[in-house]
Amino acid sequence: MGARPIAQLNSLRFGDPTLPKTQWLVKGVVKGIGDYGNAFGIPTVGGEVFFDESFNTNPLVNAFSAGIVETDKVARAISYGEGNPVYIVGSATGKDGIGGAAFASKDITEESMDDLPAVQVGDPFQEKLLLEATLEVIASGKVVGMQDMGAAGIICSTAEMSEKGEHGMEIWLDKVPMRQDNMLPFELLISESQERMLVVIEKGHEKEIEDIFAKWDLNCKQIGVVTKDTSLKFHMNGEIVADVPSESLVLGGGAPVYHRDYKEPAYFQRYKQFDAATVAQPDYQAVAQHLLSHPNLASKAWVYEQYDSMVGTANRTTNRPSDAAIVRVHGTDQAISITVDCNSRYVNADPEEGCAIAVAEAARNIVCSGGEPVAITNCLNFGNPYVPEVYWQFVSAIKGMIKSCEKFSTPVTGGNVSFYNQSSDDGPVFPTPTIGMLGLVDNLATQTTLDFKAEGDLIYLVGEAKDDIASSQYLYSFLGIKEAPAPAFDLDEEFAMQGAIKEIIKQGLITAAHDVSDGGLWLTLAESAMAGNLGFTVTSDKGVRKDAWLFGESQSRAVVTVQPTQSEALEKVLNARGVKFSQIGTVSGAEMTVDGEAYTTLQEARGWYEGALPALMEAN
Repeated sequence: MGARPIAQLNSLRFGDPTLPKTQWLVKGVVKGIGDYGNAFGIPTVGGEVFFDESFNTNPLVNAFSAGIVETDKVARAISYGEGNPVYIVGSATGKDGIGGAAFASKDITEESMDDLPAVQVGDPFQEKLLLEATLEVIASGKVVGMQDMGAAGIICSTAEMSEKGEHGMEIWLDKVPMRQDNMLPFELLISESQERMLVVIEKGHEKEIEDIFAKWDLNCKQIGVVTKDTSLKFHMNGEIVADVPSESLVLGGGAPVYHRDYKEPAYFQRYKQFDAATVAQPDYQAVAQHLLSHPNLASKAWVYEQYDSMVGTANRTTNRPSDAAIVRVHGTDQAISITVDCNSRYVNADPEEGCAIAVAEAARNIVCSGGEPVAITNCLNFGNPYVPEVYWQFVSAIKGMIKSCEKFSTPVTGGNVSFYNQSSDDGPVFPTPTIGMLGLVDNLATQTTLDFKAEGDLIYLVGEAKDDIASSQYLYSFLGIKEAPAPAFDLDEEFAMQGAIKEIIKQGLITAAHDVSDGGLWLTLAESAMAGNLGFTVTSDKGVRKDAWLFGESQSRAVVTVQPTQSEALEKVLNARGVKFSQIGTVSGAEMTVDGEAYTTLQEARGWYEGALPALMEAN
């Protein structure tokens, strides 16, 4: 698009972390992300890792990238202008990735290993050269349109660009640079070899474009021309091997639109029958230790320390602990705030509410870091869409995304859909509509971090504590109760709470902010304490069952800290906005104290929190 990538995040889903296979997968995926990202020169600044048995066979790896583009240098994926030359640039085309999209469109079985050639082979150094050459070519002003070659390779790029420009192309497949001899026409058309672009330029500027790619030591071969009609004609050694209207291959044109049957799965109503009253109060300190050391909640330093968060940034990233990653925009006092969010457990329990929560939590993370939510992208991971219950999950999740995005005025600017994430043995993965959200921090002075700053600061819970433990990590893993609805969530309440947080940050009233989500209030307090190396003393709400107050994951809440001299001003803003709140304690000492009882020390908590994932990964 003409943008320079400045930051990456990822959202990873794996199976049972005690299984050797899962540990092997985690190590391989993390190494792959680290090796490619570090060599490519784009920092990985955040992300999430989630474990559940539903991902035992089919892990998910979702990647999010953010870039900066000058508005007068935006490149479009379009083709027009009869006689304009069509180039393929970047790597040579090989047999790796042939049928990749088809491979991704069927269930995982014992025979899936036979499809390994469908997996592409990446080269980050080649990608870095292609990045720089592409930006230079766009800056020349001679590019009509360009598109990267992802799923379905040449056939996809030529069709989509031609359909948008209402033109066609003549393509000479024998001119495509090949990594292997004697590649067949269909192999060249659908190979998904990486680090390639299709570029259409203005006729007469061929040498200028070719010289730029030659400088970067990259392939740059003219493989066709734009035609006046709308047909795609592919030639091989002088023979036409395919002739098809471009619109027939593109959604919105002649490609079919499917209307699948779907139905509510039997488990949905069963989950709603969960009654918290049947759950006895636990050993709170045991739960506290369990949550701090659970791999879904514990520190992911073992993962992110393998990534370079500063490579290529020229001091863009701040490395201050906040709910969303903050990356400076050079030449301004602004920054972008980016996050990826989705609790797959919530979405499985209630796809519509769970997906609405994913968007809301992403917005909450942006807001708590001092940003204004601007837009989202997504990666929608589901099972086989031909299964009516799976398709119901998909349809419901889209409904939830719509209502949250409309509420927060965050348009969906793009994304993708990944179906068939299931196996014949384990069934579908938890539905996982991963939300990548971008926000804008108007002034870096308003960046807000989550770490406790000073002893004596007052701790406030903004939002209402609810008698709710549904779908919490506490209920799911500590108590082993896996059938429960999504946690309590009210979109209007969420919107009002986030508006209040934005206002108190704008007025400079608070010293820290951290949203309440996975792990409940306990984990929020513990993370802020460990980040600031300061403990806390809090008092629970006697009107709410204590396990719900501490470990419940009802939405629309955040913890903020304030200097005592600012507490009156803080409460005035919250009251004026009609947002419920409570002063729950103070920042103090080196212990984490609840209702007068020290649950743990900072040192002990840090040992659980930081040691959990390394212990699992080093077990085999």
